[in-house]
Amino acid sequence: MKRRNLLLGAATLPVLGALPRTARAASGEPIKIGLLEDVSGDLALFGLPKLHGSQLAVEEVNAAGGIMGRQIDLIHLDPQGDNARYQEFARRLLQRDKVDVLIGGITSASREAIRPIVDRTKTFYIYTNQYEGGVCDAHMLSNGAVPEQQLSTLLPWMVEKFGKKVYVIAADYNFGHLSAEWGHSIMKPLGVEFVGEEFIPLGVSQFAQTIQNIQRAKPDWLYMLDVGAAQSSFYEQKNAAGLHLPMGSPIKIMLGFEHKRFPPGVMKDMYATANWFEELDTPEAKAFVKTWRAKFPNEVYINDMGYNAWVAVHQYKMLVEKAKSTKLPDIRKAMADGKAAFAAPEGQIVIDPKSQHCSHHMRLISVDGENKVHVEKDFGEIKPYWLGQVGCNLLKSDPHEQYTPDNLPKT
Repeated sequence: MKRRNLLLGAATLPVLGALPRTARAASGEPIKIGLLEDVSGDLALFGLPKLHGSQLAVEEVNAAGGIMGRQIDLIHLDPQGDNARYQEFARRLLQRDKVDVLIGGITSASREAIRPIVDRTKTFYIYTNQYEGGVCDAHMLSNGAVPEQQLSTLLPWMVEKFGKKVYVIAADYNFGHLSAEWGHSIMKPLGVEFVGEEFIPLGVSQFAQTIQNIQRAKPDWLYMLDVGAAQSSFYEQKNAAGLHLPMGSPIKIMLGFEHKRFPPGVMKDMYATANWFEELDTPEAKAFVKTWRAKFPNEVYINDMGYNAWVAVHQYKMLVEKAKSTKLPDIRKAMADGKAAFAAPEGQIVIDPKSQHCSHHMRLISVDGENKVHVEKDFGEIKPYWLGQVGCNLLKSDPHEQYTPDNLPKT
């Protein structure tokens, strides 16, 4: 199996005379997947499982005969969390390596750095993280969970269970701001009072002042939208200061696996709504974990990002074989009937043709004082309905826009 893993700083040679995509298809040459994932820098802890999930899926697909009889060539570059590198490497993969599909990106900022490039080159792009939702772009398939699957389930439950005084702590970039906006949109009609809101720059690791602010505000619970290894320092610091409050988040536990990184008690009473977490107790999930750990026995945790990355490769195979083509217009036709589905470990994932986002089986989970994960509520399958409701219909138009509760399509 042919595979390249090109990390930043590694010696690389230019690819001379790369065949055009159509010529490669005719000659039976490998299908090229370009992968952009951080495996160094502040987000490396979360990005490494994404690389591993991609590698595992490629190995499985190639062992089963590839895609339409063609093997996959996985070309990985490490942007180290730098959005300028994301753009540079995306151009390299598209222009020099002539990849058939681009996959990856961790933060919403990295996604938005890539998206104009794939729009200009009319390349198929798969974004594999849960995110703040709203992107209506025919070049992008989003296979992670979105607010109507995570926040519309979690936040009303938190308000009912713990109270109406909420303090928001969010990373200071588009994911944090837009997820906070979603929180306001969902919780204000429930009578919630936001007693504090802080946007913290990425890389900040000292939270003494924030903890004092929370203690003065006396919230019922915390809405946590912090990102990265540095900002995760908040949890141990708040416990050391005697601050013990329930917390709700769309990115903790299943994505950042803090319950595996911190001592027991630090993440007690953290609640999240997830489509995947390694402790998922079904035969399909257990079989998936066994296969993953046979290849990567030292993985700290099979997180949501890594799982979505694995799903993305299998979804791509499904779409190409359904379309009988790697061309984006043909792949979009394969999504248009609303029947493009993949039987994943969480359950069946179906692509919504209007938004090109995915259905997910959602469960509300919590962490106890011994770092054990419990399922509090099973919501079943939830479709990605919000974009379609507000007017995104990629079967009719392609605005290349990201919409939010405060930025809706113009009618």
